[in-house]
Amino acid sequence: MNAHASLPDSCPALVLNADFRPLSYYPLSLWSWQETVKAVFLDRVNIVSEYDTTVRSPSFEIRLPSVVSLKTYVKPALYPAFTRFNVFLRDRFSCQYCGDKHDLTFDHVVPRARGGMTRWENVLTACAPCNLKKGSQSLQAAGMKPYQPPYRPTVFELHRNGRLFPPNYLHESWMDYLYWDTELEE
Repeated sequence: MNAHASLPDSCPALVLNADFRPLSYYPLSLWSWQETVKAVFLDRVNIVSEYDTTVRSPSFEIRLPSVVSLKTYVKPALYPAFTRFNVFLRDRFSCQYCGDKHDLTFDHVVPRARGGMTRWENVLTACAPCNLKKGSQSLQAAGMKPYQPPYRPTVFELHRNGRLFPPNYLHESWMDYLYWDTELEE
C-alpha cells in the first residue's frame, strides 16, 4: 500500500440516504473519515463499501468506510434554502443575460433601489459586466432580457443541475450510486 492511500484524510465517505441515493450531488454528500467512524459507532449508518485503509486505537481497528447509507430515511425538503450558491446552481453557473460563466454576481431584476427584494423570484445570476450595464434600471430600460425568468426551484431541480458538475475526485466505490446526467448540458 502506498503512503498516500494509507492517509485517513484522503478517505472521505459518500453518504447515501436510506434509499441509496446521495443526500446531495452538488456539493456531493461526503463526510470526513472522523464523521463517518463516529456515525458507525453511533449505529446511524450501514457500511456499504470500504477503503483498504485502516485506522486503529489501542483497543479497536476499523477499515474506513468509502460508502455509507443512513439507517433512517431523511426526507428532502421540497424547496432549497435561498443562498447565493443555490441561485448560481439554479442558473447553472452562467450569466442569465449573456451566458458567460466567469465573474458571477447576483442581479436583482427589480433593483433594490426600486424596492426589489432579495428572494428567488427577483434574483438572477449575472456576470459583473452585465450587472454593471443593468445597474439600477429595469430590464426594459436597460434593453436586457434574461434567458429565463427568476423562479423558486425545487430541491430536485438543484440536484438535477448539480449532476452537471461532477467533482474532480470520484472514488471507484461511489460510481454505482452516482448518476451524472451529461445529456442535460447545453
